[in-house]
Amino acid sequence: MKVSVGVPLKVAFRPWVEGLENVPADGPAILASNHLSFSDSFFLPAVLDRKVTFIAKAEYFTTPGLKGRMTAAFFKGVGQLPVDRSGARGAGEAAIRSGVEVIERGELFGIYPEGTRSPDGRLYRGKPGGLARVALATGAPVIPVAMIDTEKIQPPGKVMPKLMRPGIRIGEPLDFSRYQGMEHDRFVLRAVTDEVMYEIMKLSGQEYVDIYASAAKRQIAEAAKAEKLAEKQAQKALEKERSGTK
Repeated sequence: MKVSVGVPLKVAFRPWVEGLENVPADGPAILASNHLSFSDSFFLPAVLDRKVTFIAKAEYFTTPGLKGRMTAAFFKGVGQLPVDRSGARGAGEAAIRSGVEVIERGELFGIYPEGTRSPDGRLYRGKPGGLARVALATGAPVIPVAMIDTEKIQPPGKVMPKLMRPGIRIGEPLDFSRYQGMEHDRFVLRAVTDEVMYEIMKLSGQEYVDIYASAAKRQIAEAAKAEKLAEKQAQKALEKERSGTK
């Protein structure tokens, strides 16, 4: 996949990278990145010599038929691990176990602390679960990563990407060994997550919003629904007024 996917991506999009020296040549580390586009999980591994393992929803691996098998083979090839998200707590625990296993193998584990893609290009509050617990349980360094302009290349809902240069800015590793063994303390988890998000914010230059991206998506969807309803009601009122005039 480094050759069949990574090389064409680099040739076609020519991503620029800063801080590549901050990723260790060997040994375990956690890459914590902002999440702007579906393509983030492809551009980041493409510019690194090492394999990066992310977690992905189980549906990518269980869809029946030829297309489903091809999709599963593709995601396995690019280093994605299936996680069942049918239950929120179960999904979180599965993600943590998967992350710990990757780190224990001495590999790179990629994670998006926001939990989902940003709906509007801003940086949202990190979820104090997977990232912090994997870091504290394993002692692995956390490397903050900022994806730049990938939301412009492939906005949500768009299949065909736009040809333009994305950027990847990689920060210096963060050491949280001072919190070792405290992975069940919710205040420590919050502190670790916020420190990582602050570093990502500095690298990306994004506006920070202190709510979860999932909540922002609900607000945007509700606002769109309310606007559509208002337009419908206004149209009905206009039609009623016209019929009364006649």
